[in-house]
Amino acid sequence: MLAKPTYTKELLSRYAAGQRDFRNLNLIAANLRNLNLSGIDLSGANLAKANLTGTNLSRAKLMNTVLTGAKLTNTNLSQANLTNVDLSGVDLKSATLHGTIIPQSASQA
Repeated sequence: MLAKPTYTKELLSRYAAGQRDFRNLNLIAANLRNLNLSGIDLSGANLAKANLTGTNLSRAKLMNTVLTGAKLTNTNLSQANLTNVDLSGVDLKSATLHGTIIPQSASQA
């Protein structure tokens, strides 16, 4: 099931209101490009094939998140936590990874 635009709008509205806990959401193929989502908690969320190009995910909690096939080109992942994330098929071209927690066993395409 693809993420409905209403889910994305709701996430952005709640984020703007100060909420940061968005664990276990289904955001398959969501268009979240060029957004500021610094400090967001998407642990356990399904972001398979999501477009996060140019998005600020600095200090984001992404533990156990499904990112298979996601686009993370030019994404700011500074100090983000990617523990237990499979990076297979993830496009990390020009992503900022300063202080990012990426497990040694994570695979990158």
